[in-house]
Amino acid sequence: MSRGKKYQESAKKYDPSASCELQEALGLVKTMAYAKFDETVDISVKLNLKKNQSVRDTTVLPHQFRGEKKVLVFCKPEKEKEAQDAGAAFVGADDLIGKIRGGWTDFDVAVATPDMMKDVGKLGMILGRKGLMPNPKTGTVTFDLKGALAELKKGRTEFRADKTGVVHLAVGKLSMENDKLAENIKTVVAEIKRKRPADAKGDFIQTVSIASTMGPGVWVTIKDEE
Repeated sequence: MSRGKKYQESAKKYDPSASCELQEALGLVKTMAYAKFDETVDISVKLNLKKNQSVRDTTVLPHQFRGEKKVLVFCKPEKEKEAQDAGAAFVGADDLIGKIRGGWTDFDVAVATPDMMKDVGKLGMILGRKGLMPNPKTGTVTFDLKGALAELKKGRTEFRADKTGVVHLAVGKLSMENDKLAENIKTVVAEIKRKRPADAKGDFIQTVSIASTMGPGVWVTIKDEE
């Protein structure tokens, strides 16, 4: 892949064959950043997974860095007040399903009560492509709307391994203090370790790297302790 001059100059500050302790790695990521905006810091965790294994869950980072999410709730009329009181931006049933079929997706997270999933499932082609389909594994299919929205308001975020066994996740902004970024990263790594499949063999976490939106990645030394 061809890289721009700024990227190439920035990359000279780091030996890509080296792996650094977390605080040193964060320092390098900030030193190598060159964009004029407050870049996002991303983590990539390569897992040792078999083809039939997957890792998917949610976590709440201790230090938030994004604005409040717009939550849509699919539910029957008797649950609408609970959803509204809990802070949902949009609440409804067939009306919202029709609106989404028409192309509207101006929300960040969708939550549904179990009795709505038969109808919501028909939106799979639309919501699935955008990663918005409610899923019991991520706590977004539930009758406990108050509890689900409270977690989402705190900044609950989903992580999942892609087809190559890598988890990619935003963990903060460059403007954040290194200690806060480190806490977020440690939280993500701990949650990923917690989801290790029972039949996984060898080192579960193979590599960890962090990078800013535009900058080069830095390998991080994090032991895969059981």
